[in-house]
Amino acid sequence: MGFNKDTVRQVIFEADTPAGKAFDVWLIVLILLSVGAVMLDSVDSIHERWGTWLYAAEWMFTIIFTIEYGLRLWCIQNTWLYARSFYGIVDLLGILPTYISLWVAGSQYFLVVRVLRVLRVFRILRMVRYVGEAELISQALLASRRKITVFVSSVLALVVIFGSLMYLVEGQHNPGFGSIPDSIYWAVTTMTTVGYGDITPSTPLGRGLSTIIMIMGYGIIAVPTGIVTLELNEANRRRANTRTCSACSAEGHSREATYCWRCGQHLYRTEETGDGASDNPP
Repeated sequence: MGFNKDTVRQVIFEADTPAGKAFDVWLIVLILLSVGAVMLDSVDSIHERWGTWLYAAEWMFTIIFTIEYGLRLWCIQNTWLYARSFYGIVDLLGILPTYISLWVAGSQYFLVVRVLRVLRVFRILRMVRYVGEAELISQALLASRRKITVFVSSVLALVVIFGSLMYLVEGQHNPGFGSIPDSIYWAVTTMTTVGYGDITPSTPLGRGLSTIIMIMGYGIIAVPTGIVTLELNEANRRRANTRTCSACSAEGHSREATYCWRCGQHLYRTEETGDGASDNPP
């Protein structure tokens, strides 16, 4: 197997080959180790004793991830499209904070850099793609976005209405409901069943209204779950294959797909044939 762009792309982006699976496994191990190093470095006692070693480990991981990111940009045909994709941005955010720390000096900025470094945690999202379910979830969320938008808008309207009612009922008797925004905050925590308890109604009418809101909250929680579950079942019925587009790295193609859903590239085109396709897809 020669070292060329197509070979590197298959190892890095494809998950249905032994080399691709091994690459994903090692990548996950490195991601977990790097996240662990960042977490340990945030503990003062560990930082004082092992800070130098953790700093060196952070740079080692950053260099490895930088090489990986460079290879991804090099082997994909449409470099800019991948760089702007979700995973491309995640890869970039995984290495930028360490380099930023070289130029951002001063204790007043150090905490900001530390927070930026925690963005390395988002690299764990690749574990989802490793098990082949990321595109399935993405398709379900994308398909249900309009329904969820309507649902969220309805909930926002309800909390405004109930918050305003509670202000009218409790505002004269309870300082916790001293304004409509405070009452809306209470309605949000009550309807979502969080219930911090920092604001509580004191009148019989207010408590009765609270009971109605709490009961409604349990029903409201079930609505988005049902919407997403329905779309997940539909997406699972169309179950995507593991083929990755060689031009833009898009995943989530249906089993019968021949062309990429994002850029239109032939999924089974090979460099050897140039403008032709390889054998029929499996």
